Amino acid sequence: MDSPVTPEDEPTLVRKARRGDSSAFATLYHRHASAVHTLAYRVTGNTATAEDITQDTFLRMVQFLGGFRDGEPLRPWLKRVAANAAIDHLRRTGRLVQDDAVETRLHAAGHPSDLAEADGLLRRLSATERTVVWLHEMEGWSHEDLGRRFGHTTSWSKSLLSRALARLRADLEKEEASTHES
Repeated sequence: MDSPVTPEDEPTLVRKARRGDSSAFATLYHRHASAVHTLAYRVTGNTATAEDITQDTFLRMVQFLGGFRDGEPLRPWLKRVAANAAIDHLRRTGRLVQDDAVETRLHAAGHPSDLAEADGLLRRLSATERTVVWLHEMEGWSHEDLGRRFGHTTSWSKSLLSRALARLRADLEKEEASTHES
């Protein structure tokens, strides 16, 4: 029986996968696929799309493994590839466009208590807002990185994040107030 793989073994696994070792690739996939899928799902809001992005991310990993620096952690690179793929998907499908009609429908979607989980609250944001909030708050992207990736300024990212978080706070306050009234 094989001993469990420890994080220190990742550089060895990357080298083995680089040489075509399918077992090493499978181990890397099982170690990181859930995190990649979760990120893709949080950005796109669609399970099937997140699955496609996860598969594409690992296909890209195979293509670029030869250029991957020894000793670098793999997960941040994979998550960056997945985030970029998710953003590209939203852009291709037209969901990154800020649409006042969509905003109105999102705000009229019902009382926040109907969407008590964080996922439900995030879904009330536009695709762009949700993506910026998730990438900044959960994935640690800088405002500079976000602005550059979306083709805007650092100030754009800061402003969008601030407005989105303020809206989430207001929704949570409304939910808490209605809970205390009941």
